[in-house]
Amino acid sequence: MSISAIHPVILCGGSGTRLWPRSRVSKPKPFLPLVGDGTLFEATLGRCPPSAGFAGPIVVTGAVHLAHVEAQWPAGVGGEVIVEPAARNTAAAIALAALRLPEDAVMLVCPSDHHIADSDAFQTAARAAAQLAAQDWLVSFGIEATSPETGFGYLQRGEAIGGLGFKVARFVEKPDLDRAKAFLADGGYAWNGGIFAFRVGTFLAELTAHRPAIAAQARLAVERGRAEGMRFHPDAAAFAAIDSESVDYAVMENTAKAAMVQAAMGWSDIGNWDALLTARPRDGSGNSLSGRADLIDCCNVLVESDGPRVSAIGLEDVVIVVDGDDVLVTTRAGAQLVGKLPGAVNQ
Repeated sequence: MSISAIHPVILCGGSGTRLWPRSRVSKPKPFLPLVGDGTLFEATLGRCPPSAGFAGPIVVTGAVHLAHVEAQWPAGVGGEVIVEPAARNTAAAIALAALRLPEDAVMLVCPSDHHIADSDAFQTAARAAAQLAAQDWLVSFGIEATSPETGFGYLQRGEAIGGLGFKVARFVEKPDLDRAKAFLADGGYAWNGGIFAFRVGTFLAELTAHRPAIAAQARLAVERGRAEGMRFHPDAAAFAAIDSESVDYAVMENTAKAAMVQAAMGWSDIGNWDALLTARPRDGSGNSLSGRADLIDCCNVLVESDGPRVSAIGLEDVVIVVDGDDVLVTTRAGAQLVGKLPGAVNQ
């Protein structure tokens, strides 16, 4: 099936507290060069070029991040920035973008803070997902599960849909370790990576069916909104009345049209410092160094410093981060708890 250009919808928000002290409310992880030379946001835009069949992006962000979005927007690339007047989670953010597109358009919803090592595999999966979306399926990317992760939701693969993908048999919330190991051994489960493809009209119809209040308020916010160059400002009062709910809970877990494409593309949500160490190139001892650092007899150590030299001897599975006056030292196992530190919470 031939379809027109795929419309990337880039969701750009959050505070990234689990990557404190480098990631902060004022400049969270999408806008940081954490893997490679560019930022995660720049890499997200770069995976969706016109040459691969993508239209100009729609970026949904908050006013606090608008300056970062515009500073990192590629020269000569068209598109639109929707400036959310408040944070209302992904169902509302996606609805705003959908209401700015034609009903027959296919939108590809991407978080702005993920790392994908294989852009070609991503684009192949995006094209398959877009073809399914054009057939009125609501499509999730099922990320190949390579370890028994307890921090991700899972998709259970159902019956095949042609040669493009599969129905989703069920959505599974974050499991405990024993269930995650069972999912991995089963082979019929994938991580839910939070990347989606929808035909605009289908998504809005399903949102209206399952969350009519969110759909109605989002439509009102767009109807009363105003354009300002590349920026679009939804009506603040109408948008503030929307319930905060993820698209997974609002739509995907309720629809009868849930599908998935399988994607093995070197994906990471860079959800904490341990995930960043895994995603980065490492030396023969498994260490990754950014900034000035000297290590002796260390293994699987991440050092990230914005200035001071870090010297370490005899450490294993440790993360050391220096950002201004803040210093973080944690084991890799403790990286999930960084977001609970007072510095991260009260930044």
